[in-house]
This record gives sequence, C-alpha cells and structure tokens, in this order.
Amino acid sequence: MFSAGLGLFLEMPIEKLFIKIIRRIYSTYSLLLFGLAFFILLPFFLLLIAFKPLRKYLHYLHWIWSAIFLGLSFLPVKLRYKSGKLRKEPSVICANHFSILDIAVLGFLPLNFVFVGKSELGKIPLFGYMFRKLHITVNRSSLKDRYLALQKAMKAVDEGHSLVMFPEGGVLSEEAPNMARFKDGPFRVAIEKQIPVIPVTIPYNWLILPDDGTYLLYPQTSYVVVHEPIETTGMSMEDLPALKEQVYTIIDAELKKYNLHENRQSNFAENSAPGAARL
Repeated sequence: MFSAGLGLFLEMPIEKLFIKIIRRIYSTYSLLLFGLAFFILLPFFLLLIAFKPLRKYLHYLHWIWSAIFLGLSFLPVKLRYKSGKLRKEPSVICANHFSILDIAVLGFLPLNFVFVGKSELGKIPLFGYMFRKLHITVNRSSLKDRYLALQKAMKAVDEGHSLVMFPEGGVLSEEAPNMARFKDGPFRVAIEKQIPVIPVTIPYNWLILPDDGTYLLYPQTSYVVVHEPIETTGMSMEDLPALKEQVYTIIDAELKKYNLHENRQSNFAENSAPGAARL
C-alpha cells in the first residue's frame, strides 16, 4: 500500500508536486505559529485564571492571538457588519462551523466573550487547561454535561460575558457549505436570559482549511459577516423553534450568496496557492 501511494506521489506532475510540498511547508509553519502565539500569551492566560476580575480583558488576548497566528500566516480577515458596530451588551453569537479556523477568526470580534466548545478541546495539553478554566466545555453525548454547560453559560452571561456558540454542535456537516441541523442550546440561553442572538456567517473557511484531517491551508481572505442582532425580549421557550429557524435561514442565505459559483468551490483547492488572492 505504501509503495502504491509513493508511486502515485511520484507520478504527479512536477508543478502540482512542487505546490503540494510548498503548501505542506506553509501549513506546518502556520501550525507552529498557532502554538508559538499560545506560549507567548500563556502567562497572561494564567493571570486571568488566577485573578477572576482580570477576565474582562480576555477579548484582548483573543485578538492578539488571532492577529499573530493569522497575520503571520498571511490569512487576512475582513469583518462585515450588517448593522454598524456590535453593542457591548451580552449576546449569544451563533456562527456556522465548518473548520477549526472558525475559532481563530472569531477572535477578532470586539466583544468580551467566552467560547462554548466540545469537551475534547479541554483534553489538549496546556491549551486544554486554559480552555477549561476560561471557556466552557461540553460533552454533547452526556445529558448531564449538556445541562451543566448551559448553567455555566447562563452564569457567564450574568457576569457580563457574551457567548460564542456553534449551534450545529461542532463540525458535523459532511456537505459544506450546507449546515447541519441546529441544536437548541444557544437559543435556550438567549431566551432564558432575554439577550440578543447575533447570527454570524463564515462563508469561506471550509475552503481555506477543510475539515479533512490533513491541515492543509489554502490561503485566501476569510470573511466574517455579522448580521443584525435578533432581540429575544418577551420571548418564551415556545418561540425557540421559530428563533432557531430564523437564525438558520439568515446564515444559510449568506452562505449561499458567497458560495454561489460552483466552479469556485470545485476549483478552489486546485487553483489556490500560498500568497494568492482570488476573491
């Protein structure tokens, strides 16, 4: 099997072989940058863990980490607001989730927020410790853990934090840019706490860093579209299905608009190379 794979590798056209090697070097460099940025900021994360009042500055660390990682990886990020700048009040940010890159680009949101992420993130050495202490992890296969995570999320809102929640429940879609079904959690928190839901569309990350286990980057500009907040004042749990459908429809429509051209989707990985800009 190895010899067959090696044979196919050697039979690749020289140009494609060269691009593949360059992309692997570039992607490894980017991954190292991610780790380096984390270690640079680790003492500051530890300060926030030790002194809870300092956690109001967490969003600055998010921004710096994202700026180092994405900036030095030559991955520009552009935020587009549908209704001016974000308000500072606690909100539930609901974004589509097709790539691990989504977490990094959301670091540029000018809000003091915590992530609600899968429990596996809390098991990564050092990073996992930071994530468990400053963010919220959830084991989605456990009913008890889901309940506890929701309680922690509501407590975070009471402490003045916004929440970044991926309503699909993780990178679950096998047909990006078509989203998986939404879970109830984000909308339950928003209605319970009577805080706005802010839909966010991340249209291209599934092309820039596909969730295929290879960690091969196809560098392009990443867009983050921040939609108008949806107020939940006066809503009850009976309104949850309609709210969930409304948010899904808003994000889905924007995904379809950005990914309109089928030829862009099929040829993106083949035609892009580090440093290219085709948007």
